[in-house]
Amino acid sequence: MELEGRVVVVTGAGSGIGAALARATQGAGARHVVVADRDGPAAELVAASIGGTAAVVDVTDEDAIVDLVTTTEAAHGPIGLFCSNAGFLTSGGLEEPNATIDAMWNVHVMAHIYAARAVVPSMAANGGGYLLNTASAAGLLCQLDAMAYSVTKGAAVSFAQWLAIAHRHHGIGVSVLCPQAVRTNLLANSPDRYEGRSLDWVEGGVASSDGVLDPDEVASCCLEAVHEERFLVLPHPEVGDYLARRGTDIDRWLSGMRRFQDTIYAGTSRPGDAFVAGLAKG
Repeated sequence: MELEGRVVVVTGAGSGIGAALARATQGAGARHVVVADRDGPAAELVAASIGGTAAVVDVTDEDAIVDLVTTTEAAHGPIGLFCSNAGFLTSGGLEEPNATIDAMWNVHVMAHIYAARAVVPSMAANGGGYLLNTASAAGLLCQLDAMAYSVTKGAAVSFAQWLAIAHRHHGIGVSVLCPQAVRTNLLANSPDRYEGRSLDWVEGGVASSDGVLDPDEVASCCLEAVHEERFLVLPHPEVGDYLARRGTDIDRWLSGMRRFQDTIYAGTSRPGDAFVAGLAKG
């Protein structure tokens, strides 16, 4: 898919990967870019820097997503590319509160479903379009210290796969972004389980073993994948190797992940330990 002359919508675009996608699509010749974020001032700054339009949107509000699509189409014409990009992070295992899991489900899964529901019909009516959904390498593999994050990102990958199959005959292309560590303000947008932890913690954590990328690098990988109409976007190419190993022998892969976990948490408690200990005390 070519972006020249297209209308692009990016959610979660006030910073990080979303802001980088807004800049990259404008640089690739998009006719107009709508920068959507729940943080209005941040969206305004990014939009002003690229000559786009800002929109204040909560991606977990389906009516707001529908309004974003209809308003954009009325003002600028058919949407060619919709980048569904928003997320947050928590650390924990079985002890994660249900409210946190529900919130993460709404952001990481339902937001993608809402976006597709809103934009696929008009894309199909206009001869096709493209959806780029942000997930995570955790959705293909596993995030050792984050049960809810891994589960919801896995569901995000599964939904993108379903979408790519179900609506290809309507001219809809789909890519799913699955990076490891990226230099963003993810922690700042996440609940207080990460309070007091800085980017240094991210860069020394589980997801950073293959390096930490800048958002602009990730956006460049996304545009390449959209141009090639390639489903998986893997800014960390090592993820493809890990995925292949898991597919070849999942038991061996699980054994390797357990050894990796032993190394990461050597001498310290692990997510879920406190939950099990609490039950044992009963």
